[in-house]
Amino acid sequence: MTEHEPTVRGRELGEGLRAVLAKAGLNGKDVARQMDCGPSDVSKMLSGRRTVKETDVARFLGVCRVYGEEAERLLELCREANKRGWYQQHGSRLPKQLRTYIDHEDKATSVADFAATLVPGSLQTGDYARAVLSRIASVPTDEVEERVAARLARSAIFSRPRPARFAYFVHEFALRLPVGGATVMSDQLHQLLRMSVRPCISLRVVPATFGAHAGVAGSFTYMEFSQINPVVYMESETATLFLEEREEISAYRQIIASLAETALDEAQSRDLIGELAIELYGEVRDVAHE
Repeated sequence: MTEHEPTVRGRELGEGLRAVLAKAGLNGKDVARQMDCGPSDVSKMLSGRRTVKETDVARFLGVCRVYGEEAERLLELCREANKRGWYQQHGSRLPKQLRTYIDHEDKATSVADFAATLVPGSLQTGDYARAVLSRIASVPTDEVEERVAARLARSAIFSRPRPARFAYFVHEFALRLPVGGATVMSDQLHQLLRMSVRPCISLRVVPATFGAHAGVAGSFTYMEFSQINPVVYMESETATLFLEEREEISAYRQIIASLAETALDEAQSRDLIGELAIELYGEVRDVAHE
């Protein structure tokens, strides 16, 4: 990841400015000369990889002779790109890569997530998230609670008046992995059952009996947006990736299509989750309700 990974609004602004530039028949050097700044400054503005002053965007639009509704739309994108994101209210020490991912998830119109080994972050309970984060060697102990709070706050995306569409494909192994112990896993499986009936969520399980499947390379999140091209997000212990090339996006669309053919349907998935909750942790629930 680069230090200046663009936010969604930054991407939208960059794409809008590039379109304006092309329509005006100018190039970056032409605009830089008239704005009396360096070509690299204009290049960074067009990439969306840094905070851009509203006055600079206004000057850019003036050089390209863009006024009216289009100019106001781009200036509003600039203002939104410069706003403090909600993740800054829930842990300013979150890694830049994670903040960028959260910003993308927050702005997406549809999300497809494949979870190979763990329950997807936005569906995790607090105790499950805490058990996961406390075992990740790269997460400082004094940051665990901040990150748990940030992860729980992400569930607000499901309660909006017009939420995005979320398609979760979760491998059965992730449901069987006893994260945090029996009580934590029992609560987590029941949480998945509660979330799975929300209209904006499709939750489907890839059964272990199927064997090798299209997602064997690992977990990923595919996100689509109203104004910019889709993005695929992947992470490991030491690196994160945002994939944007057309060939990459096409490959992950094919993976999602294959997972959709492989996974149990929504009703069957709820049945399996319920069966696992009873099979693995039923006694825990019984004791808790005595």
